[in-house]
Amino acid sequence: MSTQQAERRNALVDGTNVLYRNLLALKRNPALLAANLAGPIGLVLVFGYVFGGSLRDALPGSSYREQIIPAAFVLVAGTGMVVAAGAAAHDARNGVTERFRAMPMARFAVPFGASLSQLLLSVMSIAVMAVVGLLVGWQAHDGIARTLAGFAVLTLFGYALTWVGIFLGLAIGDEEVVQQMAPVILAFVMVSNAFVPTSSMPAWLGTFAEWSPFSAAITAVRDLFGNAAVPTGPWPLAHPVITTVAWSIGLLAVFAPLGVRRYTRKD
Repeated sequence: MSTQQAERRNALVDGTNVLYRNLLALKRNPALLAANLAGPIGLVLVFGYVFGGSLRDALPGSSYREQIIPAAFVLVAGTGMVVAAGAAAHDARNGVTERFRAMPMARFAVPFGASLSQLLLSVMSIAVMAVVGLLVGWQAHDGIARTLAGFAVLTLFGYALTWVGIFLGLAIGDEEVVQQMAPVILAFVMVSNAFVPTSSMPAWLGTFAEWSPFSAAITAVRDLFGNAAVPTGPWPLAHPVITTVAWSIGLLAVFAPLGVRRYTRKD
């Protein structure tokens, strides 16, 4: 085995150990896991029942719940970015990151392990949301292959956003500041075609929403689940799957190296 291969193997092993450490923390604090799952469930129920009447008119065509649930999946991916940022900032503020830096571990291991932890939480949240969604009237219509593709695209997009959150959390270094920024981040997520068509927005805001990665992701999963037809319009919405995959790869290519570099930097 070459030195480079050994380093890659050690990085994977170290990253898995960090994942195991984070899973132990969840095991010792099951309330945290319950809180992470309660939010997505509440999101489905609120948009399925509380705002259902108004959303029925805003999303014409197929069942409004069938359009809202895919949007809720993507919104949870956005909140996962905030959770990842908060966890990274918490570790940085409490000296956990500094202790990890002092250990003989691969530079990539700690942020990679943190990203795997959030990925696991996201998969669990999406699975729970899918079950609750089925109970409130959502279902996929285009077969198992396209349904699995929809969940794969959703998972990839959420994982890319996790790295954005890790970088922001390490750069900010203060969990309270991250919490104050959460509404701003979520507002950016909400400016999309999740609840109303972009054509109903002011021209400048509609253009921004049409080119938002969240609009592309929402359109992609709606299409792959067979919940709504791909709309005519700008290229990102007319080719949502390709656009979402491209956004995901681009975000990973930018923020994974930035996150690792920020982790190794000592202020």
